[in-house]
Amino acid sequence: MSSLSPRTVRRSTALLIALRVGYAYNWFSIGPALLAVGSTFSVGPADWGLLIAAFLAGAGALQVPAGLLSRRYGARAVSLGGVALLAVGASASALSTSFPELLALRLLAGAGAGLFFSPAIGLVASLYPAGRRGVPVGTFSSAFSAGAALGILGSSLLVPAVGWRLALGLGGVALGLITVLAFLLIPREAGAPEPSVSTRGVPAALRLRAVWALGFAFIGLEGATFATSQFVVPYGETVLGWSALLAGAVAMMFVLPSVVGGPIGGAFAERYRNHRTQLVAATATGAAVLVALPYAGVAVAVGVGVVFSFAYGFVYAVMYVIPHYWSGLPASEVPLGIGLFNSMQLAGGAGVSALFGWVVAQSSYATGWTILAGVVVLTLVALVAMPPTFPSAAGPPLSGEPAPPGAPGP
Repeated sequence: MSSLSPRTVRRSTALLIALRVGYAYNWFSIGPALLAVGSTFSVGPADWGLLIAAFLAGAGALQVPAGLLSRRYGARAVSLGGVALLAVGASASALSTSFPELLALRLLAGAGAGLFFSPAIGLVASLYPAGRRGVPVGTFSSAFSAGAALGILGSSLLVPAVGWRLALGLGGVALGLITVLAFLLIPREAGAPEPSVSTRGVPAALRLRAVWALGFAFIGLEGATFATSQFVVPYGETVLGWSALLAGAVAMMFVLPSVVGGPIGGAFAERYRNHRTQLVAATATGAAVLVALPYAGVAVAVGVGVVFSFAYGFVYAVMYVIPHYWSGLPASEVPLGIGLFNSMQLAGGAGVSALFGWVVAQSSYATGWTILAGVVVLTLVALVAMPPTFPSAAGPPLSGEPAPPGAPGP
């Protein structure tokens, strides 16, 4: 738990949430700029795919190293260093003189995003005592959706008005300014490394069964979030005959409600220890509504989006809270544990999203949505390997109860 004043805690949390929004903005701002980038460098859809993949590759590859670095140097140093790298990469993208150069800078920006994410969650949690982490961690988690929506909307408006270079550059510069404020106003003692923690040997986070179980269990859900964000718009336009504006508005409903689901999921995770039940119930609900998409009119599609988005916002908040209560997982290794399972989900989810696209091409969207829902449930079976949640070295017992004998360790 942090010994900082309440005012400092609130200020630090607000800055970290603002960084999370800016992080997501600079992730998603490239999408509306693809046509303009293609015109500038004479590249087409295959190269656009590489541009998107470069950011994901950088973000996925640095998740585990971020946790290891956080264990040694502290969550504050690694997370703020990472987001500074993201801001530099995003800003420098505006100055690209060739497509390969732009590709390299998006990879650099993604690497910065990978260094920021899991240490930042650990930093937010470290500011609060056990029993009060759920809402701030859940809010931090769901701020990604707000930033993603803002990135899509903001870039859509800026690219026609000022060009893709200035549109990307403004996002990077704005993130850089928030990063400077965070360096100045988040105290050094927040998320500092623990001197007593040894960094030799295999970290407990890499040997903990629960970490691997979470990583495998939500590959399907991660893939479903990718697939819905990428394919709802073309599905609405080509299959349901919606206008581009209507399809975009419906697609927003697959993102924004998770902003509400995150804090609620975090509060549930903090208050109740039936985490496996929470995860299964919310994920199964999200999978069930996806099956309705082939039969959707506008109202049904909006309803599906709201329920699905709320459900995954809830799930990810629970997922990011519970490592703080795993027996045998030191607080200094929480970012490493989160980084490992998030990296697994990111890599596997990208594969699931690609599979969805292949099924659509070979069969139909109706078949794709149904199979996607099935994959979400199928990978969820890995949760049987996740032990019940017991208090860890990262915080006192839930509800003031002692951990029962035989609590799972690494």
